[in-house]
Amino acid sequence: MVHRLIDNISSKYIEAANRLRPDRRRRRIVVYVESYDDVFFWRSVLDEFENDKIYFEVMLPSRTNLGKGKKYVMSNQLGEQLGQSLIACVDADYDYLMQGSTPVSQEIIRNPYIFHTYVYAIENYQCYSRGLHEVCVMSTLNDKEIVDLEAFMAEYSRIIWPLFVWNVWVYRYNLYSRFTLMDFGGIVSIRDINPYHPERTLEALRHIVNRKINWMQQHYPQGKKTYRPLMDELLGLGLTPETTYLYIQGHTLFENVVMPLLVPICSQLRKEREAEIRHNAVHSQQRQNELSCYQHRQSPIDQMLRKSVKFRESAVYEQLRNDLRNFVDKL
Repeated sequence: MVHRLIDNISSKYIEAANRLRPDRRRRRIVVYVESYDDVFFWRSVLDEFENDKIYFEVMLPSRTNLGKGKKYVMSNQLGEQLGQSLIACVDADYDYLMQGSTPVSQEIIRNPYIFHTYVYAIENYQCYSRGLHEVCVMSTLNDKEIVDLEAFMAEYSRIIWPLFVWNVWVYRYNLYSRFTLMDFGGIVSIRDINPYHPERTLEALRHIVNRKINWMQQHYPQGKKTYRPLMDELLGLGLTPETTYLYIQGHTLFENVVMPLLVPICSQLRKEREAEIRHNAVHSQQRQNELSCYQHRQSPIDQMLRKSVKFRESAVYEQLRNDLRNFVDKL
């Protein structure tokens, strides 16, 4: 019979183990996360809260099987075991925006030992718009700015904002099968971006989004009374039309919006840098050596995105930091 780690470990168990350690040892706080990708992210977040009294150990809930995901991390049994020495850190998904209208949302909002991203997922932080130019520089070693990426993402967000509210609306009113996250993601994904004319992509997106908004208005007339109050509530939670991208599904944002945006930009930046090397080389051997050196020092865009920490400057990340700070201060 396979025994899960959560069958044997609780916050009280860890607290008892801590008491058996010498006084000079720091108190260990175990942190359960959803997947392997989350381990590094939450380690980097929690690092600033470690001191000479406490340290965090980030892990999946089980070392004896491959159980992962929010549902596993937040299982009823585990929820009862959380405490000052055992916490859970999860993606907010839409659960934060549900504001207690579902059991999972209630648990995320009310349990003081469950911490969430506020944005949809860790990928949304990695795609923080103010860090995208830096990602391009890290990937291509070329600091030229072809597209104002922060402005692009703000306009992209303004375009999809009304439809995003509709998507949250169907989840709030248990109609999500009519307009799923996958449906929404398919509409707001972008393709075929010309780095020198990104406005064309945004204009095409605007037409697609507006068509779906009109469809929603026609098929859900009851939204006339509840849509605007929901929008106001989301605004009150700190969402803005310019930052909608932070709250859409993380995978959609990473793979179907930001990567399609950055790939042609970085491709153009590399071409320009290589052309510069060819132009400035004194002879063929120098040209070959410089091109080889440049090509070897380039980095994959997706890896640089996952390493981006510019999100730490965002207002929404400050909400997460405040939650963790309050938790540590009460220990």
